Amino acid sequence: QVQLVESGGGLVQAGGSLRLSCAASGSIRYMFDVSWYRQFPKKQRELVALIHSDDSTTYADSVKGRFTISRDNARNTVYLQMNTLKPEDAAIYYCNAEISDDTDYVASYWGQGTQVTVSS
Repeated sequence: QVQLVESGGGLVQAGGSLRLSCAASGSIRYMFDVSWYRQFPKKQRELVALIHSDDSTTYADSVKGRFTISRDNARNTVYLQMNTLKPEDAAIYYCNAEISDDTDYVASYWGQGTQVTVSS
């Protein structure tokens, strides 16, 4: 069984930094595309950043130049480095990954979310 666990959220002052981690565990053969989403209260989740299996990346306009997504395939972990945080970045951040397990079954998985709070 495959699980995704996010970590690294917390409280930070505006202008500060946080690094989120998304670690996959279980019978994993490969992680394909991995995305970070965020959700504001009473809003739908929005895409923040995406990293493909070839390491190409996509970012939401609102975070370009401030956030960096990266991956460590050996650890089945994807990171989101968030710099120059703004109060409007405060949200619950979720990781989503397309993963093939040891039977080559491919599915999309979500983590439980990690809260990011930015004080002004």
